[in-house]
Amino acid sequence: MIFQEYPDRELMMISLADHLASELGAALRQQGTATLAVPGGTTPGPIFDTLCAVDLDWANVNVMLTDERWVPESSDRSNTRLLRERLLVENAAAANLVPFYADAPAPEDKLVELSQGIEAVLPISVLLLGMGADMHTASLFPGADRLEEAMSDDAPVLVPMRAPGAPEPRMTLSAPVLQGALNTHIVITGTEKRAALERAETLDPSEAPVAAVLKNATVHWAE
Repeated sequence: MIFQEYPDRELMMISLADHLASELGAALRQQGTATLAVPGGTTPGPIFDTLCAVDLDWANVNVMLTDERWVPESSDRSNTRLLRERLLVENAAAANLVPFYADAPAPEDKLVELSQGIEAVLPISVLLLGMGADMHTASLFPGADRLEEAMSDDAPVLVPMRAPGAPEPRMTLSAPVLQGALNTHIVITGTEKRAALERAETLDPSEAPVAAVLKNATVHWAE
């Protein structure tokens, strides 16, 4: 793990956006296409605001979430809605969005269909993750109902997940897919999450799921 500390959050978000853009550009030059996987939630919004304006061959970039709440885009809980509003705009409007949600009562109803779309654009070229104070990443939550399956070496690409404290079912990339990313970044803010990260380094991934991706990750932190 590489740990990078910044003097303030604004500088971190701009610097990280530039770094992600550079890695996407390299992947495009080498492969002709690239896959970018990003979290939802509030933290990455400023990164998206910068990244969307970068001059890249966005038409050959596949953009997907690391996880999604099983809610329609009309919901303010939808991570897909966040992507459409803050990342898939300006130059990045030309990118290809790989769906993590389809209209059905439960994630299991669309698992095969959504998994096929994701498998077609793997491996992930550039992966951005967040982390909760409980040491979850994506929707790999401690105590979640299918965590063991999602963390196993032979896990499927996509796993439906339900967890204590998560109001709705989730759909999440499995640990092996996250571990297979060519470039991995984790962005966290505040002293509570920094302490959680340090604790995660000492725990088994079953207790601290983020530990499964720390080995090859660069962690970006600001107060």
